[in-house]
Amino acid sequence: MVNGEWSNEITQWEVYDHKEKMISTKEALGNLIKWMVAKDLDNLTVKTQIIIAPGYQFKIVNGLITNFHQPQSTLLLLVAAFIKRDWKKVYDYAFENNFRFLSYGDGSLLWRNA
Repeated sequence: MVNGEWSNEITQWEVYDHKEKMISTKEALGNLIKWMVAKDLDNLTVKTQIIIAPGYQFKIVNGLITNFHQPQSTLLLLVAAFIKRDWKKVYDYAFENNFRFLSYGDGSLLWRNA
């Protein structure tokens, strides 16, 4: 929501702006479903350019399936945000065991730290 109007785009750092009152995940999803029902929508497409970096607060996802990303990439920031300091252990293990990196490399299933 931007100035009371629906926007189908979320900007890169918008998810870190906590100036507005935060609502619960249940309330947010409930409101979204009500809005979709009122608009008779079966699908919702939203464009995003957000960057998920350490400090991001995950609200729904507890697991992440991804491949191994190159050092200093924004996708590695996603992994670091998700499993916090354990990202270093995971990547050290991958390097020590000759895991393949990039798009056609080895994958991983990561669980979020509580």
